[in-house]
Amino acid sequence: MDDSLAPHPGLGPRQSAQHPEHAGPDYPQHWEADILLRDGGTARIRPITPDDAGRLVEFYEQVSDQSKYFRFFAPYPRLSDKDVRRFTHHDFVNRVGLAVVIRDRFIATVRYDRIDADGRPSETGTDAEVAFLVQDAHQGRGVASALLEHIAAVAQERGIRRFQAEVLPENRKMVKVFTDAGYTQRRSFADGVVHLEFDLEPTAASLAVMRAREHRAEARSVQRLLTPRSVAVLGVSRNPQTVGRAILRDLLAGFAAGGQSDGRPGDEDDEKHGGGGDDRRVYAVNRNAPPGTELDGVPVHRSVLEIPGPVDLAVIAVPAAAVPAAVAECGAHGVQGLVVVTAGYAETGPEGRDRQRALVRQARAAGMRVIGPNAFGLINTDADRPLNASLAPALPRRGGFGIFCQSGAIGVALLEAAHRRGLGVSSFASVGNRSDVSGNDFLQYWAEDPATEVVLLYLESFGNPRKFTRIARRLAVAKPIVVVKGARHTGSLPPGHAVPPTASGLRDATVDALFQQAGVTRVETITELYDTGELLALQPLPAGDRVAVVGNSDSLGLLTHDACLSAGLRPRTPVDLTTAATGENFRIALDVALDDPAVDAVIAVAIPPIGTSAHAFMGGRLAGPDDPEMGSDDPEIAAALLEAGTRARRLGKPLLLAHLALTDLPSRLRPGGIPAYPAPERAVRALAHAVHYAQWRHRMAEAEETARVPELDRIDEGAARALVETALSTRTAARPSPTTTLDRGATRRSFFARTQPGGARIALPDADAAALLAHYGIDVSPTLPAPDEETAVRAAATLGYPVALKATAPHLRHRPDLGSVRLDLTGEPGLRRAHRELDALLGGAAQAGLVVQRLAPRGVDTVIGATVDPAVGAILSFGLAGAPAELLGDVAHRLVPATDQDVAGLIREVRASPLLFGWRGAEAVDTGALEELLLRVSRLVDDLPEVASVDLEPVVVAPHGLAILGAQVRIAPLPVRSDLGPRAMSTL
Repeated sequence: MDDSLAPHPGLGPRQSAQHPEHAGPDYPQHWEADILLRDGGTARIRPITPDDAGRLVEFYEQVSDQSKYFRFFAPYPRLSDKDVRRFTHHDFVNRVGLAVVIRDRFIATVRYDRIDADGRPSETGTDAEVAFLVQDAHQGRGVASALLEHIAAVAQERGIRRFQAEVLPENRKMVKVFTDAGYTQRRSFADGVVHLEFDLEPTAASLAVMRAREHRAEARSVQRLLTPRSVAVLGVSRNPQTVGRAILRDLLAGFAAGGQSDGRPGDEDDEKHGGGGDDRRVYAVNRNAPPGTELDGVPVHRSVLEIPGPVDLAVIAVPAAAVPAAVAECGAHGVQGLVVVTAGYAETGPEGRDRQRALVRQARAAGMRVIGPNAFGLINTDADRPLNASLAPALPRRGGFGIFCQSGAIGVALLEAAHRRGLGVSSFASVGNRSDVSGNDFLQYWAEDPATEVVLLYLESFGNPRKFTRIARRLAVAKPIVVVKGARHTGSLPPGHAVPPTASGLRDATVDALFQQAGVTRVETITELYDTGELLALQPLPAGDRVAVVGNSDSLGLLTHDACLSAGLRPRTPVDLTTAATGENFRIALDVALDDPAVDAVIAVAIPPIGTSAHAFMGGRLAGPDDPEMGSDDPEIAAALLEAGTRARRLGKPLLLAHLALTDLPSRLRPGGIPAYPAPERAVRALAHAVHYAQWRHRMAEAEETARVPELDRIDEGAARALVETALSTRTAARPSPTTTLDRGATRRSFFARTQPGGARIALPDADAAALLAHYGIDVSPTLPAPDEETAVRAAATLGYPVALKATAPHLRHRPDLGSVRLDLTGEPGLRRAHRELDALLGGAAQAGLVVQRLAPRGVDTVIGATVDPAVGAILSFGLAGAPAELLGDVAHRLVPATDQDVAGLIREVRASPLLFGWRGAEAVDTGALEELLLRVSRLVDDLPEVASVDLEPVVVAPHGLAILGAQVRIAPLPVRSDLGPRAMSTL
């Protein structure tokens, strides 16, 4: 018997329902999507085609008479041939049908038909009639809600703005689907029918509903993986050293902690799982096992299909070539989730990536989620339902840390570090190539899991950074998230990771901005991860950054004091108790520090007591670590610290210890929850992270009450949108998209001009850029071309003196160091002289792009930018122009939309910000005008997602007002779908 699993005849993955065989050239493949249902299961949504006639008939036969009556308002026992043709033949423009598919079978359908104002079929109307049908067995799983999201997005793409639906009053489930969706709607009742109309434009309410449903479904899907009643291991061998056999032993040991069955037939009290009460089962599978084989007391089955009861989770440890057949068997048996430890997928190259995509498609088509492939596994330490479906030899101790990582080696290190420190874990996942289940799913689960208090992440890549930010920000309000981000530099992405091109080149500064705004604490090492996590888990959050340092070593106290200053904390002068300090001395000093209202946190520092009985040098020799006369700590000091720790928690002030050579003291303090660090720098870094996290929580709570996006005057969104659409349409007219072959009217032409996937960014001409900005109340100082002296003189007369003469050619823009600017030109003679100089210096006025601009008031030169990162979204940036931003990278970032508090913090975050507030006696500049400008730029890119970037440089901020001397705007076609679109799982 070997570790392989041979293919099972007739059980290969079925692809027909995933990709219709005869889909024509107009088939909108981008409408296909994998979705999560309310109970955590998976399904696929796709357009219905003529090839689906048989599936449609089979589906309809399994719908109850009552559901048919609700759909057609009359008894309708079967579909006629005409009905089948009508419901399977669509033009994907005016008539569209979508189906939800599981295991190659329809479980629900939805259809819209475009209508005019009188309710008649139309090719130009902006309304459509919509109708749903869901099999009774799948009602209550959120199928109709997901279908509504997708059919609404499809309709919007095709120029439809409103849905109409007629529902019988007794069909309360469908009425609830519409009313709970959050769209702006109108309802009327006539002739015994409820008539509903609702606009398809997403609203704050509809987005909130969609996010809440996403959260519940993803949390539930992870919960199902972590709490199975029955687990099968595929690939178990007689060889005790194989992976499958090791996982079987680990599962049995884990299940034994909560009670389990050995997989033999038993009591039938539990109809679903073949066992009673908390009884759980482990099954072993090997294709080549002789009948009657047992391994580790568990009967070995030749196929998952031979297992007599349900299987919730399958761990697949067979060769890569045998995985498809194993997955097919699991799907046919109704398995809910897979842990694939098998390697040989995306980490091996393009062919392996194709195998990985096929694995995910096959699993999701059967309703299963996937951990892996190339995974280390899953652990749950729940006392009632422990699980060790991993390569870890034992369950970690129970505790409050939820741990997620993308590397098996790092997973081992994280578990070992937790064990060494005596820290407990609530759940653990090491997902390998992260083809399906990701860190975002676990964040959703940990938000609901009362056993998880602190989340620790090791990330090497992001599959969906924008979603990560949204989920992490919600979770971090209640639970700390501490992250080590590996693969910091572009090009070092692990080869097995499924990452969209938009996320593969994330700049580290963008990742920092993402973490900062989401309240995620970023650390540099695994050691720092646990240093910080331990403090956040065991101690209260500090109310501020004022730190007292108390201890028995003046030198260690000074090192701690200096480390606090370097970390941006405000330490008090250290209190030195001298090396002869007793436990009572520590107790009194700690009480004084904790009672001081000007102290927010206390760091105790300690070295071994030095006296006649324990001295570093004794008899001319250096005492060794095992010398009986050299104590490793003082129990009295430990007792004083434990007593102080109780008072510190009552007062809401963190207490931590920095020590040297006290190897026994940390374990003495562990029962009291006092973190101990063998170096002051480590203690201070952990405390600084806790301070910053507490400050973020405070800002979030305050922002909930006071932060706002102010109403701004002089904004004409309609005119701005028309300008952008005209610019994009003009550019794309010369390069027609293949999708324009479906053109049915001007509305669709406009849409497709704006939604060509992969469209290049287009730089607007200066005049158009200024006009677009003006529609948002952003006034760019006008410039007039100066190709020769006479034109320059006329331009200056038009603008009024004093003026500036500057070059605008791309290679000279913003390069005053090249002598390309002349300022303070107060009259015609000076202007003519300056023009001749620049003409000679720069190789011709026309080539240099010389322009005349009215001189701006003196102030501080700044730079403002907004860039749409395809992976993260729009990012607002601010810095001081020149060397601070360009050379030193002194630029701050915020995600859009920005609130008034966001922009106030943005301008104060850059290190050079004192120049704005009257540094060295200079007059402070108008930061209020600067904040308003930042809000206007944020509003512009938030309203108009086609605006890919805005660069304002320089923005001269004077004591009263500001002047924008240069502006560039780039626009780009929208992607077909955005983060505001319907819920869909990644298909990387």
